[in-house]
Amino acid sequence: MDNVADVTKYEGTPLDQVFIGSCTNGRYEDLAEAAEVLGDRKFSPDIRVIIVPASKTEYLKALRAGLIETFVEAGGGMVEAPCCGPCMGGGAFGILAPGEVSLSTSNRNFRGRQGSTEAEVYLCSPATAAASAITGEITDPREVA
Repeated sequence: MDNVADVTKYEGTPLDQVFIGSCTNGRYEDLAEAAEVLGDRKFSPDIRVIIVPASKTEYLKALRAGLIETFVEAGGGMVEAPCCGPCMGGGAFGILAPGEVSLSTSNRNFRGRQGSTEAEVYLCSPATAAASAITGEITDPREVA
């Protein structure tokens, strides 16, 4: 059963973390979409922003195109090498504490997927993730265009 809602239903929800990437949603095209929404703006200093390209090939494409530099200069706290990280909730970074809220471009969502079973995780597009990383709350990307 799908649990899907328009971004406007959750707009304004404060975030602790934004995760852009994963093995399925960290392709070059996904990272380019996020970078396009970001433009020359900065990420909110109040949240963690984690970027994980899908593979070495995708990482190198993003690196050569200047996307990694864009994310780092915007305040992306962590641009990681392709790996299992926040998605599986058992890595060394991006693990949510009880009560924290994350917005993620990963492809699965269940309690405890990114850490604590008492955390909340919303899945979204790369464009929504980037817009929300700018504002620090769930944001429709059309609002920052």
